Amino acid sequence: MSEPLLKITNLTKSFSGIWALSDAQMTVMQGEVHALLGENGAGKSTFLKALAGAQPQTSGDIWFNGEMLGGNDSPVFRQQKGIITIYQEFNLLPNMTVAENMFLGREALNMKWMVNERVVNQEAKAVLDYLQLSISPTTQVARLSVAQQQMIEIARALTLNAKLIVMDEPSAALSDIEVESLHRVVRELKNRGVSVIYVTHRLHEVFQICDKFTVFQDGRYTGSGEVEKTTVQDIIRMMVGRNVIFERRPYSETYHRDKPVRFSVNGLCKEKPPLDPHGIALHDIHFEVHEGEILGIAGLMGAGRTEIARCIFGADKYAKGEFTLDGQSYQPINPMDALEKGIALVPEDRKKEGAALGLSIRYNLSLSGLGNLMKMGWMVDIRKENDLIESYRQALQIKMVNSEQEVRKLSGGNQQKVILARCMAMNPKILIVDEPTRGIDVGTKSEVHQVIFEMAKKGVAVIVISSDLPEVMAISDRIITISEGRLTGEIQGDDATEEKLMTMMAICHHSLQASAAV
Repeated sequence: MSEPLLKITNLTKSFSGIWALSDAQMTVMQGEVHALLGENGAGKSTFLKALAGAQPQTSGDIWFNGEMLGGNDSPVFRQQKGIITIYQEFNLLPNMTVAENMFLGREALNMKWMVNERVVNQEAKAVLDYLQLSISPTTQVARLSVAQQQMIEIARALTLNAKLIVMDEPSAALSDIEVESLHRVVRELKNRGVSVIYVTHRLHEVFQICDKFTVFQDGRYTGSGEVEKTTVQDIIRMMVGRNVIFERRPYSETYHRDKPVRFSVNGLCKEKPPLDPHGIALHDIHFEVHEGEILGIAGLMGAGRTEIARCIFGADKYAKGEFTLDGQSYQPINPMDALEKGIALVPEDRKKEGAALGLSIRYNLSLSGLGNLMKMGWMVDIRKENDLIESYRQALQIKMVNSEQEVRKLSGGNQQKVILARCMAMNPKILIVDEPTRGIDVGTKSEVHQVIFEMAKKGVAVIVISSDLPEVMAISDRIITISEGRLTGEIQGDDATEEKLMTMMAICHHSLQASAAV
């Protein structure tokens, strides 16, 4: 039997006496796709940072390509050895071009001192074409969507002489079509003898792309095995110690036609930004959501789902459209006005738009609802604030040291929970959640669904945008589909299947015109 490419034994890491990892282990063979699984806070990110050299381990051994690596190796040294890590949170420079990001520090030069932009752009285009990405290498990264930026991270890794590529939630921001492209690239890497550590919360991906898996729970290794010899429920039990079942609400809670319309949109149009080649225009969007209803919005990446949410919230300007809130005319002006009127948004990009990463959990969670926490009109009621934080910590299982911990020090999934909790704490009339469980593990995903169900029971109208079709079907009472900035269909949640939704989502503008003509 051949020697493993990577063998990690008894790896531990502590922060100020708190053990983030305890006796973690993993073995990866050459040309193997190996899934690393676990709940939020299980220690996966700490494990990956230790492997990448971003954080020195407290103890333990890391053997790579037959050589023991030093505990204080730098990330650059680990890259030179062939370990390339793509983190969940992007490490791109937004004001530089795609090509400049892909070859940063390794640019082709003219006369040994001037960057040869033509060669750099040509080499970048070759990689982008290989990934089947219709992105110009001269495009500024700041103008790319979250999904496009994720693919640029992967493209950059492919430009390095990698023996092992670590992908931390690489598909979290990708559409189904983009995920297929990603899987194609991973299989090609495997055929070339490159190993991949694939971290994901989408367990169906494990069975599509991975050969073996390793599971962590609470910073400890709990098991590993061959994917073809296990089941989803076996993996879930190893991750959370229990079975997790996603259940729809009973029919009596999903029928809302006889209830008042809480919010409506009619004739929403938005022009494509002239300076953004990847911007999305909206055309005559119309829908309504009733009191206590959960409305799902499904569509492929770039269909215009997020643009609808941002227009409602007043974050983006729109050309025309009429809105009502509780029967009264509503005019989206700006996010502050939307919040005052009872409209809350959990945005798609939590790092850029959702959280004040350098501030505490306490500040982030209570920021939008300070008006409900005041006593004597001007002073924050600390006891009330503590009760609020504790209630959502328990409800969403937010893993934190204490409420004064900075949000940037939380895992990606726990950051998302803090943002969701902040919106829920407002007691809004309308809650818009754009990718509500992105980066959240399978156990907590069920808990988040239950919290959303409870809000709907209280009369809150919930609009859910998700790339995860099983999630849309599990949580939505009614679903509308969007394609190319246009409404293409509507279906009751009980009647929805993935095949029906994909068919509705794939309808193009020309098909709609033909149907209208008939």
